[in-house]
Amino acid sequence: MTLPDLLLPTTVIGSYPVVEKKGLLGFMDPLKGAVETAVADQIRAGIDIISDGQVRGDMIRAFTGKLPGIRGQAVVGKVLPPPAPITLADTKYALTRHPHVKGILTGPSTLAHALKLETRMYRDREEVALDLARALAFEARHLEAAGVAILQIDEPILSTGAANLQAGREAVDLITSTLRVPSCLHVCGDLGGVIDEILKIRVSIVDFEFAANPANLEILAAKDLGGRRVGYGCVDSSSPAVEDAALIRERILQGIEIFGPKTMLVDPDCGLRMLPREAAFLKLQHMAAAARELRAEYG
Repeated sequence: MTLPDLLLPTTVIGSYPVVEKKGLLGFMDPLKGAVETAVADQIRAGIDIISDGQVRGDMIRAFTGKLPGIRGQAVVGKVLPPPAPITLADTKYALTRHPHVKGILTGPSTLAHALKLETRMYRDREEVALDLARALAFEARHLEAAGVAILQIDEPILSTGAANLQAGREAVDLITSTLRVPSCLHVCGDLGGVIDEILKIRVSIVDFEFAANPANLEILAAKDLGGRRVGYGCVDSSSPAVEDAALIRERILQGIEIFGPKTMLVDPDCGLRMLPREAAFLKLQHMAAAARELRAEYG
């Protein structure tokens, strides 16, 4: 699967508010209905590259809860790939409803820094991150085979100063080096002081927040992206206040001045899981409308 042949394609970072279904379906799989709702809402909002909604737990436990070598919030043995892919079923469902779906992994460094080390098998979190990367590479290969349009790796830890950036780069590269599908690295937060290392990571798309962190525009303006595309966060994911399409349009135009319309994918700053469903939906709908309007102007 390839990216849609569109100027300023819209996408999501991944997570969406959880709306559980009641009845027999809810009894058998309490979150299946939440997946269906998340997928349907994204399609209804007009998003060009959707996700499965990431409704099955937070971004850490959704993965660590399925990996051998991890118990609860602790590493207790050698971290290995899961017995079966973790996100594949929900991603495949999304692919039955929409031709362009984003596969999403929480990054190895972010996972490693969320866990306690309770084994002598690893000296530090950097070593854990490498085995986590090998486990996530297993997941990535299955998502690629299923037909995702993009494989996104979420590494919010990389902007905080808590992680070793060189080790983080090595871990992400372990995942992306064997993929043919476009790979994307999402890092939220302030990029000052970390952007040079982040741009050394081998991905085809870098995704950052610009709505809540407009200073990132100035930081990126002076950088050579090396032919990468930019996931351009233009909707504030931290606030339930819904921006109108005109404001989102202005934010996108600021990005176009720096990156050009052919380089950009348009998305929210981060995931929308913590917002009310109506706010999340309207933010996506207004974002899609703004992108369509600019697509007509620049196309």
